[in-house]
Amino acid sequence: MARIGYARVSTLDQDINGQLARLTAEGCTLIRSEKVSGGSREGRTELATVIDFLRPGDELVVARLDRLGRDTRDVLNIIHEVEQREAFVTVLDPHVSTQGPMGHVMLTVLGMVAQMERRFIKERQREGIARAKAQGAYAGGKRRLDREQVRSLHAAGMGPAGIARDLGCSRMQVYRVLQEPKEL
Repeated sequence: MARIGYARVSTLDQDINGQLARLTAEGCTLIRSEKVSGGSREGRTELATVIDFLRPGDELVVARLDRLGRDTRDVLNIIHEVEQREAFVTVLDPHVSTQGPMGHVMLTVLGMVAQMERRFIKERQREGIARAKAQGAYAGGKRRLDREQVRSLHAAGMGPAGIARDLGCSRMQVYRVLQEPKEL
């Protein structure tokens, strides 16, 4: 029976070290982490790896439920997949586990709270952008990745993983850029 940790942050500029330290302190023998949005399961390869690795009696440990996902359905599906492997999920803050009888109820409620929080964040963001646009202070988000550099590295024969490593971004970002139509 292994304690396997999973840590996630949404953006490259967020710090994941606090989660990693907490999971290590909790005795996780293996910890996988990634920097990707928790809004959906798409692109979360490390989470998929952890779930595939689970064996009967193993424990998937996360620092907070929103690190597992921000959508109630996704969280419940992840828990279901873990349980199909005869393993269980433990959330450290607040301490809840699917191993106990009340764990499912608590995780469902916490999952709904995480989803609601995500909606509130998006709503506040939309309101802030609308105010900024009304004041003429918003010109859209800044592109964090030089698209031409991605395309030229790819044209030179470099693969998406190598480009992502060189530019300090995710492979998904590279794939998105490569799928975009070239600007005229």
